[in-house]
Amino acid sequence: MRILIANDDGYLAPGLHALVKACEGLGQIDVIAPEQNASGTSNALTLSRPLSVFHAQNGFRYVNGTPSDCVHVALTGLLDYKPDLVLSGINNGANMGDDTLYSGTVAAATEGFLFGIPSIAFSQVDKGWVELEAAAQMARRLVEQVIADGLGRPFLLNVNIPNRADAKSLPWRVTRLGRRHASEPVIEQRNPRGEPIYWIGPAGDAREAGEGTDFHATSNGMVSITPLQVDLTDHAGLSAWASHLGEHG
Repeated sequence: MRILIANDDGYLAPGLHALVKACEGLGQIDVIAPEQNASGTSNALTLSRPLSVFHAQNGFRYVNGTPSDCVHVALTGLLDYKPDLVLSGINNGANMGDDTLYSGTVAAATEGFLFGIPSIAFSQVDKGWVELEAAAQMARRLVEQVIADGLGRPFLLNVNIPNRADAKSLPWRVTRLGRRHASEPVIEQRNPRGEPIYWIGPAGDAREAGEGTDFHATSNGMVSITPLQVDLTDHAGLSAWASHLGEHG
């Protein structure tokens, strides 16, 4: 078993180290993570400059780029093998509902999936790394399960773990993504030269958090496991759009 592990909080992040430690003994592990925190970078690839890969003293490698860069570089030349499994995380905070579109943690796993490799993104629901070791043990439990079930076809799972001391033994639920309200307004400040600067506001509250969603599962003390796909086509609306727009050209 050969496992590639990445994240978006950077190669020094406690969540990454906890996940690597929890997965020890499952097989060969290679860690290739961003040099700095790259949260919110989604699936961005760095195309405007070359990337550099550095070696940390603990054996991790880190890249001066995005989470997607890390996995992409790993799978297209840095590694001399194709991993059996790609893991990402453990993220410092939830990646549920609409947040998954912005998440670098989910993006790193998505990059593995795009290369035909089973991939899992792990996040803790609340920020602060509280009960991180328990979350890491939960992650190992799930990894052991998917390995035991077989890794014959690629899949992409988004996992959110409540920050609880008993996280390892919590039940899990297969869920769908919920939805959030629009983000809060930007926060305007002034730089030292008196010019306006803007901070992106905090995410909005959950607006679709009913039974079956990731929000509902985690708020009720369960681990949320959401299978994801990358096909953004509105299949249900294809016929309506074809009728509305007609065929031209």
